[in-house]
Parts: sequence; structure tokens; C-alpha cells
Amino acid sequence: MNFELDEDHQMLKDLVARFVRDELLPLEAGAMAREAATGQFALLPEEHQRLDALSKELGLWGLDAPTEMGGADMPVTAMVGVNEEFGKTITPYELPPDSPNLRMLMLSANDDQRSRYLAPYARGETVSAMAISEPGAGADPAGMKTRAERDGDGWVLNGRKIWITRADRADWSIVLAVTDKAKGARGGISAFIVDKGTPGFTVERRIPMIGGHSTFEVSFDNCRIGGGQLLGKEGSGFAPMQARLSSRRVQMAAWCIGRAQRALDMLCEYAPQRSTFGAPLAERQAIQWWIADAATRIHACRLMTYEAAARIDRGEEARSQVSMIKVYATEMAWEIIDHVMQAFGAMGMTKELPLQQMANETRLMRIYEGPSEVHRWVVARELLGLRR
Repeated sequence: MNFELDEDHQMLKDLVARFVRDELLPLEAGAMAREAATGQFALLPEEHQRLDALSKELGLWGLDAPTEMGGADMPVTAMVGVNEEFGKTITPYELPPDSPNLRMLMLSANDDQRSRYLAPYARGETVSAMAISEPGAGADPAGMKTRAERDGDGWVLNGRKIWITRADRADWSIVLAVTDKAKGARGGISAFIVDKGTPGFTVERRIPMIGGHSTFEVSFDNCRIGGGQLLGKEGSGFAPMQARLSSRRVQMAAWCIGRAQRALDMLCEYAPQRSTFGAPLAERQAIQWWIADAATRIHACRLMTYEAAARIDRGEEARSQVSMIKVYATEMAWEIIDHVMQAFGAMGMTKELPLQQMANETRLMRIYEGPSEVHRWVVARELLGLRR
């Protein structure tokens, strides 16, 4: 059993670490100042364009995209290292394309869709969104009400979706809809690709979230799409969507490792410098225990995440392992960041340090892509033999 990254994958991780340190960390102060002034956490257009040009020049685009489409075809384990480094910065920048949506297309797209959607997406030329959640349905696919009905050679979509990231600027969205109500999540849900500007597809509103982020609510009102927009086979939208969610959850676990590691590093640097009641914080048992527990939990989470990623790379069942790391990583990072904010005192509460933004984003991750309670339910049902 190998607990180290392959040499090539370690070199990639080191390259990303330098990119984060040299290019992204210096942009944090400006992004925090804009969020404090406007309520939206974002880069300036010129900053984003510069980062795009540089990251592409460094060969960081399409890391896990197919080689025949210009990608590097990196395994999930290599991407854990990449995303851990990105987790160490709050600068809102991600390398294109979005891995989970990429992997769902790779699993489901036919030849025509691979040409029209997957190839340009792999090259970073388009932006995508994923529309799963619905008002009132939460994380339960059985509560899905958005319907897709056949209309000649095409389909008509009706319904609403909510909590959609990037819906305002996506060139196309993957939309899950019910095509057979009787079958529900087991053969009755299909996936469709809906292009921006399709009549009947409307971005209804922006929903401000904590940390200056936004999601969107969208609607489908007699939205007509061609038969070629069905992604995969009719009724088979749930399985590739689960694979897509697994990819995102591993990614999130890696981000949490990076967040927690940065918070721990900040505490280890600060504790010897700050004195209270005649002694440095570093000599306080509470601080020492926070540091020791944080290092232990980060180490455990890192090993858990790589093990889950390795299972996925081998094509093995990893549903329980992915749910475990989704819960453990998000709650681990939340508690470590909270302790570090406590140690920094009032300064830890300000929007002059990245801790508050790290806390906001970690808190969001405890909800999206399945809340902790649902993942605990998944693990428990597996162990109790109750999985249907």
C-alpha cells in the first residue's frame, strides 16, 4: 500500500501550490474588501482573465479531461492533491473545466454530445451548471417535481430548480427531470442538456448566500428541447448524477483539508507571538491541544480522502467512503477554523483575515452536495444492511 503520490502527481501538486502562493494569495485582500463593500465575493474581470491566461500557459487546464480532447486525464487521486492546494486560498478562482460535470458528461454523452458539449468544455471554452435541487425537495430525489414529457422527437420541460451555481453565466445546464413518475429515482429520472437562451428557460432570481456567494433559482415553462438533448438513456439520469456527486464530494474533502491546514499553519505562527496574562498562547494547554487535535484530524482526513479516491480510480464501490469523508472533512475543517478564530480573538472575526471567509465557505459545504445528516444515513444504512 502506497501512501505517497506518484512523482508526476507530486510535481503537479507542487506546481499548483506555487500558483496558489504566488498568484492567488495576493488577491485575497482585494476580494475581501470588495465583499465587505458590496456583499459579493468575486475577482475583478481583469484579474480573472490574467489568471486564466497564466494557468493555461502552465498547463493547468483540463487536468482530468480526456487526452484526446487536450486534457491530461489525471486520476482522482492526483486531483485530491490539486484541490488540497486550492483549498488553501479563499480567492474565488477554479481551474476549468468543473470536474464533476465533466465526469458526468464523460459517462453519459453520446458522440454528438461529446463533440458539441464535452470537447469545448474540456478545453475550458464553455461554462456549465447543474440543476438538481428543487424548492421543497431538498436532497430527496423522490420529491423531484420537474417533469420532462415527450413531444414528437423532442421533450418539453416544466418545473423549477433552486440553489444552482453559475446559472446566470452558464452556456448550458445539466437538468434532472422526472420522465416516469411511477419509477421515480429508480429508472424514472432522466438528464437533459439545456442551452442558455432556450425559450421557456428562465433564471428567476439570484439568491445571496453567506460569504458573498450566490446561487440561483431557475424555471422551465414549456421549455422545448430537441431529442438530442437527452443525456444518456431515458430513465438513467440518477446513476451518472451520483457519480458526478461523488466526484464533487471528494473534491470538497480535499478543499477542506487545505482550509484546515492553512488555519492550523496560521495558529502555529501566531501562538508563539501573542502573549496573554504573561505567557505566550503557545504555552497554553488549550492551544496546544487544539493544535495537536487539528494535526491529527487533518492527517486522518487526508488518508481517508486518498483511500476513497483510490477506490474510485480502481472502479470499486466507494459510496460509503465518499459519504464518510463528506461528513468528516467538512465538520473537521469547521471545528479547526472555529478554534483558530477563537485563538485570534477579535481579529479572527474581521474581514481583514481570511478566517471568516474560510469559515463561511466550510459552513456552506456542510449543506450542499448532501447535508451531513443524509450522508450519515447513507453510511448507517449500508452497515445495517438497509440499503435498498
